[in-house]
Amino acid sequence: MHPSAGQDSPHDVIIIGAGFAGLYGVHQAARAGLDVLGLEAGEGVGGTWFWNRYPGARCDVESVDYSYSFDPELEQSWTWTERFAAQPEILAYIDHVADRFGLRERYRFNRFVTAAHFDEGESIWTLRTEGGEEYRSRFVIFATGCLSAPIKPNIPGVETFAGEELFTARWPEEGAALEGKRVGVIGTGSSGIQVSPIIARQAQALTVFQRSANFSVPMPNRPWTEAEQEHIRATYRQRREKSFYAPAATPHPSIQTKALELSAEEREAAMEDRWNQGGVLFNKVFPDQNSDLTANELVREFAVAKIRAKIDDQRVADDLIPTDHPIGTKRICTDSGYYEMFNRPNVSLVNLRREPIEEITPTGVRTAERFIELDTLVYATGFDAMTGALLRIDIQGARGSRLAETWADGPLTYLGFGIPGFPNMFSINSVGTPSVMANMVLHSEQQLDWVLALVNHCRAKGVRRVEAGAEAAAKWTDHLMEVAEGTLFVKANSWYMGANVEGKKRVFMPYIGGFGNYRRFCDEERDNGYPNFELGE
Repeated sequence: MHPSAGQDSPHDVIIIGAGFAGLYGVHQAARAGLDVLGLEAGEGVGGTWFWNRYPGARCDVESVDYSYSFDPELEQSWTWTERFAAQPEILAYIDHVADRFGLRERYRFNRFVTAAHFDEGESIWTLRTEGGEEYRSRFVIFATGCLSAPIKPNIPGVETFAGEELFTARWPEEGAALEGKRVGVIGTGSSGIQVSPIIARQAQALTVFQRSANFSVPMPNRPWTEAEQEHIRATYRQRREKSFYAPAATPHPSIQTKALELSAEEREAAMEDRWNQGGVLFNKVFPDQNSDLTANELVREFAVAKIRAKIDDQRVADDLIPTDHPIGTKRICTDSGYYEMFNRPNVSLVNLRREPIEEITPTGVRTAERFIELDTLVYATGFDAMTGALLRIDIQGARGSRLAETWADGPLTYLGFGIPGFPNMFSINSVGTPSVMANMVLHSEQQLDWVLALVNHCRAKGVRRVEAGAEAAAKWTDHLMEVAEGTLFVKANSWYMGANVEGKKRVFMPYIGGFGNYRRFCDEERDNGYPNFELGE
């Protein structure tokens, strides 16, 4: 072991992760006068946007909303060039924030945390890294991301492929030369849908291997005009105010009238408007489209007609249009020419439900019907979402608690922050929070503010240990499922449910009751003095 220099004097707080959440937490903890240290597995800041460098990577929330709200001067100092920023611009923004507030010096980079153990006698956490370093802290905050543990598919022969192997979640910084290559893309979630049209324009041949079809809505991206830039700067505060307690933490609500209470013409106009606005906004045209199957089917029929109109070969369209879930119950993807791509002569689709992969060989992919020679394989196979990043760490709490055992029958949290049996430990954007159902940047700020307020409360009161109550956690976890079961989301085998990971317990993991409602629960807990947390010596 190589203990850190300050091992005998534990930090007040260690925050793991240098994405939007981790950086904000480090900044706010330092402002509060806490001795804070950040640990990050990567070489630099950025989190998701550091690792996901694949061509076409882009956020599906408008740039001006997918940004920090805590500092008006920061808002005014940065100019977003596009409506939906691409990965390089988002990473440049995060770099700008890290430099502006001097956050890099508070981090240790290339520190992949492999273990976190709680000492009950001292009420201290000891963190160990892959490189053998040790760090000690009174409190630990995991800002490790909910889509940060990539999955490599378990396909026979997957290790034998002799060509170039690429992962969208770990794309090489120098890029990849795909011109003139025969490329296969396995996976048609968000990253596969974003990267494939770009590959299609470069490759000699592109084969898309689709296990599950997903709905995708065009992303009508464009540069902001100077007039729009001026308006954004002038109205930023009002835009934020609309978002602070909004269901998705953005200023774009659904229309207030249920789908069937509108005329057919009004419905069509509403759907056309949201389709043209683009992206995930189409998932909330009507207030009841995610809870009423009839309303959902109206939205689905509209989307299907739009998709079919883009594709020349309707047999290909049949394969590309999902039939196994209500629209929106798997995250709606956003694309730039994905469906039109299949009209190109160099692009082909393999429906793995009809023609499964039997094995990967050194020179390509053998399906049940044919052999496809490939020079490059791209894995766009997603993540062990929500829980994967935490469960890949050996986390041991009080009274012999191990997180892998505590969550063996499904994750258990109170408000997503606290886990019974794990004192002085908090998780951000985890199970039990709105997480991927809302604007991640805005609610990262809300969650870190809440956790750091609790940390400061404990310090002011001389409390050495704070732990979520078991009864409160059980009730909150039950509430998550009750809310989810009132929607159509539980009808889909989605990564929201853990269905993309073999052997993972099927439970709906995010809080789907809306960011505003979630925030009110958090406000009530704080304002009442944290009654559902056990505070002790």
